[in-house]
Amino acid sequence: MNRRRLLALTAASSTAVLGLAACSTNAAPGAGGSAPATSTVDIEDNHGTKTVTLPPQRVVATDNRLFETLASWEVKLAAAPVNLIAADNPYKSDDTIINLGSHREPDLEAVVAVDPDLILNGQRFASQYEEFGKLVPEAVIVELDPRDGEPFDAELKRQIEGLGTIFDRTEDATQLIADFDAAAQRVKDAYDPQHKVMAVITSGGEINYAAPGSGRTLGPVFDILGLTPAIKADGSGDHQGDDISVEAIAASNPDLILVMDRDAAVSANSGEGYTPANELLANSEALQNVTAIKEDRIVYMPQYTYVNEGIQTYTTFFNTIADKLEGN
Repeated sequence: MNRRRLLALTAASSTAVLGLAACSTNAAPGAGGSAPATSTVDIEDNHGTKTVTLPPQRVVATDNRLFETLASWEVKLAAAPVNLIAADNPYKSDDTIINLGSHREPDLEAVVAVDPDLILNGQRFASQYEEFGKLVPEAVIVELDPRDGEPFDAELKRQIEGLGTIFDRTEDATQLIADFDAAAQRVKDAYDPQHKVMAVITSGGEINYAAPGSGRTLGPVFDILGLTPAIKADGSGDHQGDDISVEAIAASNPDLILVMDRDAAVSANSGEGYTPANELLANSEALQNVTAIKEDRIVYMPQYTYVNEGIQTYTTFFNTIADKLEGN
């Protein structure tokens, strides 16, 4: 699917926002008289055109990239995989939300009891799309996960535009996108393309490689910001990154190192054995003569990146990179 815009059906009472419109239709009269007018909007998602009744009454969300936005907009959730929500998100401690568990052992049938009218599905639960359709066939399932082959930054914006339309927060969505673009531009303005960049993911006490373009979370950053890779090797989207020796990192001598500490989001506060990314890098003798380390040009993604990965995460990260580059 090449189109990224949201489609809207417009009736006489429609109000246009961000080029989208909700159409107003009169509901059939009930026993007590005429029912209030309802609105619908057509959203172009990863599977086609979905008609969403506004405002949604019973919302289930499974896509981690959306939780920070939904919480900041005070969207009430009926159910969600609470196990996968970041510890600093208010949904984490909201005991009114039915917990769907995690993607590894999901409690999908719990959704039936909630009787949702809208499911915002995606990311780790994307494989459950058809199952949700069988369990709650009356619910509208919208997936706005970033699609393969599409520019990642445009896909993040598409997600937020869709949410803004559904929850009548188009101005807020516009601001989130503007903040994201401004942060990216700060990096572009401060970055010297002659400086080589390495991206790594730390997990389980190991330093692993995040390949430009394809690497998990950090891969798309190279294209968005126009960064010059220190190593141009193929890689996967594995959540722990790909194997690489610290000697190979040292030999590439990056001027800037970008780091996602995967375990910071899942192990840092659990009491389990955990070695922070900054300690792994500092304690590696092979890396001590690398330019990025000698000149203090290492930038870490926010602590809960691994369970967020939404537009706010990248905005914060880009601003942190810009701060580092401008400071140097």
